[in-house]
Amino acid sequence: MQVDGRWLKHTLDFALSGGRLNLEDATALLEIPLGTEESRAIADAAHALALRQSRQGRIWTAIGVDYCPCPQNCSFCSFGSDWGIVQDSHEWTEEQVVDAAARFAAEGASWITIRTTQHYPLERVCSLARAMRERIPNCPTLVANVGEMSLEQAEMLYDAGYSVAYHVFRLREGTDTGIDAEERLRSLENIRRSRLGLAFLAEPIGPEHTAAEIAREMVRARDLGAVIMGAMARVPVPGTPKAHLGQIPEEKLARIIAVSRLIGGEVAQEICAHPPSDAAVAAGANAVVVETGAVPRDREEIRKEWRGLTMPQAKQLLGRHYPSVAGA
Repeated sequence: MQVDGRWLKHTLDFALSGGRLNLEDATALLEIPLGTEESRAIADAAHALALRQSRQGRIWTAIGVDYCPCPQNCSFCSFGSDWGIVQDSHEWTEEQVVDAAARFAAEGASWITIRTTQHYPLERVCSLARAMRERIPNCPTLVANVGEMSLEQAEMLYDAGYSVAYHVFRLREGTDTGIDAEERLRSLENIRRSRLGLAFLAEPIGPEHTAAEIAREMVRARDLGAVIMGAMARVPVPGTPKAHLGQIPEEKLARIIAVSRLIGGEVAQEICAHPPSDAAVAAGANAVVVETGAVPRDREEIRKEWRGLTMPQAKQLLGRHYPSVAGA
């Protein structure tokens, strides 16, 4: 698609006025060269929309519950059993999970995500929600990041205390992942039909992914009614099949975040960037991630915070671009 200044102004004005960008528009916005005046205009429009919709920075926290080899062998994940990175199995106790969640809550987390591998028992996931709801005063929004689910199981998570499910159709799902693509789509539809809200980031984005591929997942998230959108760059974990391809630069992730904000429009009030950066927050992200425990982007279990990003540091990052930060 040929892009000129008039088209760009019209497209940005259309998005800012509540219009729904289509796949062609989104792809064209992603393809505009970085470091240009047009690139700056996209980021500025996205940040203006973020200030209008959110006006507050928020922190997404995640607790990886089970550190173990996974037979799904997704080509970017350190847990893949065939890669031999994770050789033993370790599961956080309910007490450890609740303690970490309580600490995040006390420090101002907007969301607490329980993340598990594909086959972790759903009954235990539900039990963790009930324990957190019971023992954490003013418990933040609970998010379940678990395996595939039926409509009945999605409702089970809601009844246990989860308000949101993090579930995505990963880039090249079924090829770079060990998950059946059609099964993944069925789970997403089950979440859409349930009482759970959907969080869906375009991920895990690597240098090989095209603008059209990335745009497709952002549009899919919007059309599924995702309440939280955004993007996650793939982290090249040594020893995984995708590691040699490297990582996209911060500037490219920031562009993807900006386009995600413009695509999300009035559907997704919150846009999350992972890994976080000042450029991404300046381009429309109002949420960043602080995580602990089993992290599929690392070779070791994390006992404190992944890559040392603490809650105070996350608040400081968000505070540079938003009038207020939740929990500050």
